[in-house]
Amino acid sequence: TCAALLLFISIMTMFMSGVVAIFEYDLKKIIALSTLSQLGMMMFSISLGLYELAFFHLLTHALFKALLFLCAGILIHGAGNTQDIRSFGGLSLNFPLVTVCMNLANLSLCGVPFLAGFYSKDLIVELACQYSWGIFVLLMMFICLSLTVLYSLRLTYLSFVGPYGGG
Repeated sequence: TCAALLLFISIMTMFMSGVVAIFEYDLKKIIALSTLSQLGMMMFSISLGLYELAFFHLLTHALFKALLFLCAGILIHGAGNTQDIRSFGGLSLNFPLVTVCMNLANLSLCGVPFLAGFYSKDLIVELACQYSWGIFVLLMMFICLSLTVLYSLRLTYLSFVGPYGGG
C-alpha cells in the first residue's frame, strides 16, 4: 500500500541522512542532513496518518533549525570563513552566547524534554509505538532517533569542547 511504501521511504531517509551526518565534517551539510532526517520524521508521521503532528513538527523544526543556521553563520564567520568543524574546537570560549543558543537548538533537535522539538517529536514517537507495524519499524525509528543524538553531540563536541584544530 501507499502508507507502507511511504513508511519505508521515510525510515530509510531518516537512517541514511543520519549515518551520512555522522561522518560529515562540513557544518552546513550536517545541518542540512539533519533537516533531511527531520523531513523523514515528518513523512513517517504522515505514513501513520498523523497529518497534524507532521505539520506541528514542521513548525517547531523550522524554529530551532533557523536558530541552528544563524549560529552556524556566526561560527563560520568567526572561524575565518571555514565550514570544516575539524578546524573549530574550543569556540565556546570565544562565542559563549552562540554556544548556548546552538546547544539549545541541538538539544531541541534531539527532543530533550521541555524544548520545542520534544513536544512534536515525542508525540510522534508515542503514537508510533501504539501502531502495529512490527518491531522492525519501531527498532529502526529508535535507531534513527539515536543517530540524531549522536551527530548532534558530535557537532557540539567538535565545535565547542574539543581541541582547537585551526591553523
